[in-house]
Amino acid sequence: MYVHFPYCLAKCPYCDFVSYSSSRETIDGKGYADAVLLELAGRAGGATGRIVSSVFFGGGTPSLWEPRELGRVVHAVRSTLDVIDEGGASRTASSSPAATLEVTVECNPSSLDDRQASSLANVGVNRLSIGVQSLREDRLRYLGRLHDGDGARRAVRAAMNSGAARVSADFIFGLPGQTPDDARREVLELVELGLTHLSCYQLTIEPGTRFGELARRGRLPLADEGAVAESYAAVQDALEANGLRHYEVSNYALPGDECRHNLGYWHGDEYLGLGCAAVGFLLRQEPNEPGCRRSGVRWRNHASPRAYVEQTQANETEELDAETLMRERIMLGLRLDSGVDIDEAAKDLGAEGWTEERERAARKLERCDRLVRERGRIRIPKHAWLWTDAIARDLI
Repeated sequence: MYVHFPYCLAKCPYCDFVSYSSSRETIDGKGYADAVLLELAGRAGGATGRIVSSVFFGGGTPSLWEPRELGRVVHAVRSTLDVIDEGGASRTASSSPAATLEVTVECNPSSLDDRQASSLANVGVNRLSIGVQSLREDRLRYLGRLHDGDGARRAVRAAMNSGAARVSADFIFGLPGQTPDDARREVLELVELGLTHLSCYQLTIEPGTRFGELARRGRLPLADEGAVAESYAAVQDALEANGLRHYEVSNYALPGDECRHNLGYWHGDEYLGLGCAAVGFLLRQEPNEPGCRRSGVRWRNHASPRAYVEQTQANETEELDAETLMRERIMLGLRLDSGVDIDEAAKDLGAEGWTEERERAARKLERCDRLVRERGRIRIPKHAWLWTDAIARDLI
């Protein structure tokens, strides 16, 4: 389950997510929680027979949400739907809360202190993901962040001391003036703080953002592509040397600390999206027999917080046929170090796996050493992960 919280104290210049700059005083956390709970009640019937393994509060800045209100949503999920239990099976809504339901909240250092972190843990949050992005003041200013390096360190320590079982941090590399050794030193400092999961993203310039407009006018300093590639390799080498497995293009974790929620996306699992601008996806409950063509539906909630609250379940829907589901399974699965099994996906979805075009593209990519085939499974070798998006496009 994904729950979107759309408010931030300031909009970062590189961010293209649906978020709105608001002061703490103008955020109506209770009214927004009420709307999310209404939507949950309306969608619960569509989730019959499914088990919730994770709840991810993203944004925006969910750490701005009053923990009491966020906790109401956590409690409603556990009391309304079937969730995973400590043994990995499901439990009924009448059973006691399951500690192993992964409940993640994205946090900014500017809104996470000891009190907030502990309060989140007390309402059932067991994973905190902190938007550190950098530990250097000059880079944080470039990125438009509200915190400084010491603020990031304090937020990580607060999360580590909160009682939440797991803590992750986001880091951005590929910034102008940043050397590969700079990137390596920063991620190693984060590991030394005790983090067991890191999401390391290359700075990308998206249309419609302030950075996108500055780049269009030629007024945005950018890093050299070669330095970006070297930083990617330096981060990978440093983290793997410290025992963190590079399990997805942008993600590293000690074994067992991988993000269950994001693994679900990359494996093509269903997800229930709640909140302003949230997206959800469910398969049709058709007989899943060999040769049966699967289909599904995807919805997107209203992007305006006010409109979402006023019309809680107003959304756009998209019908998904077996071929569309197959393309998405390949695109997402190729982000994992294990790749995706084309034959298995084709059998599951009732779609054609190895089309003539896909076969030709795969052979070409193999010759370029950008794809590995092991029977029906394909994966991208790590030295080619920087080209994951282009490789996926060739195959879908």
